[in-house]
Amino acid sequence: MGAHRKGAVRTVGTVRGEGDAGPAARDRYFDTLRALALVRVVAYHAFGWAWAGLVFPAMGVMFGLAGTLMARSLRRPAGAVIRSRLRRLLPPFWCWGLFVVGAMLVRGWMPGWQLVYWVVPLGDPPGSAWGEQAWEILWYLRTYLWFVLLSPLLLRLFRLAPVPVLLLSLAPIVVLQCLWQPPDDRFGTGLLDLATYLFCWVLGFAHRDGVLARLKPLPVVVLSLAALACGAWYAFAHRAEYGTYDLDDIPFAQAFWSAGFVTLLMYSKARLGVDFSGLVRLRRLDRLVTVFNARAVTVYLWHELALVLAVPLIDRLWGVPAFEAYLPLESQWFLLGVGWVLIAVFVLLFGWVEDVAARKRARLLP
Repeated sequence: MGAHRKGAVRTVGTVRGEGDAGPAARDRYFDTLRALALVRVVAYHAFGWAWAGLVFPAMGVMFGLAGTLMARSLRRPAGAVIRSRLRRLLPPFWCWGLFVVGAMLVRGWMPGWQLVYWVVPLGDPPGSAWGEQAWEILWYLRTYLWFVLLSPLLLRLFRLAPVPVLLLSLAPIVVLQCLWQPPDDRFGTGLLDLATYLFCWVLGFAHRDGVLARLKPLPVVVLSLAALACGAWYAFAHRAEYGTYDLDDIPFAQAFWSAGFVTLLMYSKARLGVDFSGLVRLRRLDRLVTVFNARAVTVYLWHELALVLAVPLIDRLWGVPAFEAYLPLESQWFLLGVGWVLIAVFVLLFGWVEDVAARKRARLLP
């Protein structure tokens, strides 16, 4: 496996398992956003588009949706909700980890005590440089788990003063950018990721509790546009410093751009009642959205392996004259297509683990 820098999934949320409601309670608007976020993540890792986060900040969307579902679930006792989240997330992670860890061990990797993070990823699980493209995406699971553990306290603080707490949730990323540089270790990296997406998570609380719906359009739109402008300005103004304007490499810009973007998406739902319920008339597309949401963890975890395996598979196709003559084997779009085929295979082979984790009947497809 080749090395790959941390990205937008580096980019994902959120998964069907994050909600405790049954199928009747599904929100097609949010389901579609989650599916689009997963598609964007896979495309980003195939092409490496620096502008992808500006067009659709997938991880901010995922954390915002996850925060909404977490606030809904916390109507139940916090301990039960946290156990439910762990139960739904860890078995698919363990299933995937058996293959990744096993492959790295075969290649001579020798782990230390940090191997415990492959059991519960509260810190970045260790791995070899050879397998980095597979395991680097686990930053999202680590951040998500910490948000889950912190949510009972965060939700209580939010309900004391909803709007001030929401606005102040951008303060940590400002502090880490301007006043204190976090250490370059697991603690510092984890703290930076939490600060980057804290606003989006708390925004999910605001949507669930009806706070967004009660806000007047003018201040919401003005502040959202200001956040977008701040994020974009910082990314482009510091392009020389970071070597790119890719938001995934610039946490401060990512935090503000995601804050403005996700606020407008959620406010459209809360205030204007934007809904994609008509999607049910497009049966194939509706079915695809259903599958993406029911297998979101599987798609997220296995997509990098699919893209990695697509490369040697395409290399084999060059040896067949007909394929070399008629297939665009050198195209990144062809790589993406092969990657999606392999993702579909992984979903069929291992997606059922998500059903078992959710205590449902195991199925090849939902």
